[in-house]
Amino acid sequence: MTRPLRVAIVHYWLVKMRGGERLLELFCELFPEADLYTLVYDRDAMSETINRHKVTPSFIQRLPFGVSRYQMYLPLMPMALESFDLRDYDLVISSESGPAKGVITQPETCHICYTETPMRYLWNMAPEYARTLGPIRRMLWGPIAAWLRVWDYAGAQRVDHFLANSENVRKRIQRYWGREADVIHCPVDCERFTPGDPADEGYLLFVGELTGYKRADLAVDACKTSGRKLVVVGDGPEMSALRRKAGPNVEFTGWVEPAELVRYYRGCSAFLFPGEEDFGITPLEAMACGKPVVAYGRGGALETVVEGETGVFFHEPSSEALNRAVARALEHVWDPDRARRRALEFDRIRIRQQLARYVEEKLETFSATTPRSRP
Repeated sequence: MTRPLRVAIVHYWLVKMRGGERLLELFCELFPEADLYTLVYDRDAMSETINRHKVTPSFIQRLPFGVSRYQMYLPLMPMALESFDLRDYDLVISSESGPAKGVITQPETCHICYTETPMRYLWNMAPEYARTLGPIRRMLWGPIAAWLRVWDYAGAQRVDHFLANSENVRKRIQRYWGREADVIHCPVDCERFTPGDPADEGYLLFVGELTGYKRADLAVDACKTSGRKLVVVGDGPEMSALRRKAGPNVEFTGWVEPAELVRYYRGCSAFLFPGEEDFGITPLEAMACGKPVVAYGRGGALETVVEGETGVFFHEPSSEALNRAVARALEHVWDPDRARRRALEFDRIRIRQQLARYVEEKLETFSATTPRSRP
């Protein structure tokens, strides 16, 4: 092309720096002139890397409590995404966990979707989500969810190329959307997460948002039974219930600053990962700090944790099974260097290089096979 590539990046919502936003930063680094589009945007919560870009939020931003309670506007999100005018772009990259891929692009625009997961509450976790609703909300949610699934499937057909963050998610993309996907895993910042002091302060560690599918309750129940000290880093809707059930040996820190998080990783005896995740960055952060992981043997953990080398699995979602796995982990002599070498296979620099090569290859193929009507 004789002019600079015009790139738009679409991310579901920008309200907190989590794994999806760390992946978004890589795309921002690859395309520093790209424009960002999102359903809602909290500038104060975002990193400098993201805020350097021009960010366009949807009309949901202007609705009452649009930023703080954006979830209640889920039925409006398809309309909000389709309202974005992306006619002037050569490349659109959508980042999907909530809805993002459903934007409308021109036939001569290459659309690549990086998928962390198809929306859980519409697909693989739909029954669990429905059970959390009261009778009236559940009755209303049924037809809304059915309509959203139709729209979500239709939106997937607008994408030219799919990337999945794991083999686990690749299979969901094929099952729910009928599309094939390549796999490039999520990145871990091995420059920030490193071994060091304190070496081992004798506690177990859980890090994550305190929501149902993360299964922090298993970690709390297991440590309440065993008496082992547990540190829980994170916050979320289950915080109050977990505090009520926890014993005095469980410490809740809420979210902590990045340097403090590294210190907690370095000081733990083992890291607990009791939920079934799409991929899971936190086990890699723990391994980058040289720590073993005790993980539920399903989902993304199977692609990162190496049994007997960087951690152990438990295969029944119960506090008893978790305690047995913790006992095995604490009896084992682990090699911190082996854990870090495993994490380095997912380092953000390596993943950024993989993303750059992938986008370049897909753009070349798309350009060679797609007539361009714009000058």
